[in-house]
Amino acid sequence: DPTKIIPEELVPVQKLGKMTLNRNPDNFFAETEQAAFHIGHIVPGIDFTNDPLLQGRLFSYTDTQLLRLGGPNFHEIPINRPIAPVHNNQRDAFHRQTINKGRANYEPNSIDSGWPKETPPAANGGGFESYPERMEGHKVRVRSASFADHFSQATLFWNSMSAPEKEHIIGAYSFELGKVERVFIRERQVNEILANIDLELARRVAENIGVTPPTAPTVSIKQPTPASSPALSLLNHLSGNIKSRKVAILIANGVDGRAIDAFKQKLVDEGALAKLIGPSPAPVKTADGKLLTPDAAMDGMPSIAFDAVFIPGGVQSVQAMAKSGVAKHYLLEAYKHLKPIAVLGDARQLLTALNLPEDAGLVSGDDADVGTVFTAFAQALAQHRIWAREPMAEQVPA
Repeated sequence: DPTKIIPEELVPVQKLGKMTLNRNPDNFFAETEQAAFHIGHIVPGIDFTNDPLLQGRLFSYTDTQLLRLGGPNFHEIPINRPIAPVHNNQRDAFHRQTINKGRANYEPNSIDSGWPKETPPAANGGGFESYPERMEGHKVRVRSASFADHFSQATLFWNSMSAPEKEHIIGAYSFELGKVERVFIRERQVNEILANIDLELARRVAENIGVTPPTAPTVSIKQPTPASSPALSLLNHLSGNIKSRKVAILIANGVDGRAIDAFKQKLVDEGALAKLIGPSPAPVKTADGKLLTPDAAMDGMPSIAFDAVFIPGGVQSVQAMAKSGVAKHYLLEAYKHLKPIAVLGDARQLLTALNLPEDAGLVSGDDADVGTVFTAFAQALAQHRIWAREPMAEQVPA
């Protein structure tokens, strides 16, 4: 979709409140598929600029909902219906949900005492008022030169990315363009698009997809103002904690149950989510005879569903995982995706067997070191990924 960025350095963000998502939909179709978003739904105090892209969107959202949801009354579907009552003169048409009372659907009227009628603008509790923007100039049938600026927004975004994010963008372009069979299309994408965003981006992608790297842009480039916007980088918005992070705890028969309890409690105390992942959904017996029911099986809920992995000790449990291709792949995949991994006691043998190089996100310790291991693990998890691991992760066949 066409998107236009207004850098926060030019228009600072003002936080109005916090929206908490506290449950999943009861009915996906009724509450999600039928949701009708529309940028024209605004509150008093906000108005629209004459930006052509925005003006086109104001039309297209209504046009889209008319087709998606079967007519002009899409705003009356329960998920789209306002909480506050609405009184206007809109009536009839397909799928009308409201049974209107009164005979007049116009204003002014004498039949229904003039109601409903517009709420006049006011500082408090008033209705909508258009912004009194001063306009001047000549009306001409030409296209502004600004329409030819196709790249400054993309350049602003690229300039604002951190080094790991830039690498991921390069990798994504290389992956997708690498599947394009016609060489001239790959060349055109690199020379006519990427080169006009950033030459380094174009050069790296060109080398990855078998295209001669460009040496200069193909159009006159307008430099964005500001040159970059740190607010666009996800790495600048890390919370510094591990709240809502999901951690997989790999278990098998003979696992150290006390280590699980201690580590899991620390995760809960920090607001993280812990899931027991076993060889199958069948109960697992700990080393001290306690039965644990896994939340899922390893092959049914792989590491891609989690932010990090923890493997407690226990000789029998570790031996079983060392013989399991699924368990070994679980760890290799988590490592390759730069996720923190913590192991205790005998579980360190798994890291040795898999020949995983140590880094800040690969935390290990004795069975008695739960507190120390958790502290280092939580610090790594708060960074989201172990970006310094990326060069070494390229060697992992997962």
